[in-house]
Amino acid sequence: MKRISVLFFASLRDQVGAKQTWIDLPDDAIIQDLISQLEMKYPALHPMLSISLVAMDKEYATKDQVIPDGAEIAIFPPVSGGVEDAPSGEFPTIFTITSDKLDLDKLVERITLPTTGAVCVFTGVVRAVTTRENPHSTDYLLYEAYQSMAELKMHQVAQEIRKGWPAVEGIAIVQRIGQLFPGTPTVLIACSAAHRDTGIFEAARYGIDRLKEIVPVWKKEVGPHGEQWIEGEYIPKAGE
Repeated sequence: MKRISVLFFASLRDQVGAKQTWIDLPDDAIIQDLISQLEMKYPALHPMLSISLVAMDKEYATKDQVIPDGAEIAIFPPVSGGVEDAPSGEFPTIFTITSDKLDLDKLVERITLPTTGAVCVFTGVVRAVTTRENPHSTDYLLYEAYQSMAELKMHQVAQEIRKGWPAVEGIAIVQRIGQLFPGTPTVLIACSAAHRDTGIFEAARYGIDRLKEIVPVWKKEVGPHGEQWIEGEYIPKAGE
């Protein structure tokens, strides 16, 4: 037998009432065995577990994978959404999860080289009023992340951008967490290059779309209507 540590995030954590639990499993157990044990331990999780994502050692996993001894398992809904420079040859790459205020000028400066002539920046902002679909107002958003895995996935997004748009020089991917009020920037994707016609608009668009697919960040919306976790629908493949 082996004891497996399981981490919960967002709405699953709320349902369980804890960030972590431990499950005893046979040595040859697969992820589906773990899910079955969790359904027995927490019956209220049953409808949620069928659509939840599983990460094993910070990589997306499928339910038929064997769980190695000592593995870190995290279970969470589809993602909604100190700064360090990651080594990437001669070009700067910044990816981080932070509770600090975003300094857009400083981040642009850090990905600007002597050869840079253009920087494309996308910044998401907390809306006070939503007019699409179900119109409502928002008092604030509460962001949380599976930080260690999120930063690895941000690095992956940066690598995918470089592969798709080789002319990109610097890349910054920054996500804020914590309580954020309307008008506050929540996320930043920035790409720099020698010229504006080298794909930096498309690269930045790809970066924010990809972040919302595979980087484990969630937000809880709080307003006059109450509060709810805003969860996505994209299901990453194992190892994605």
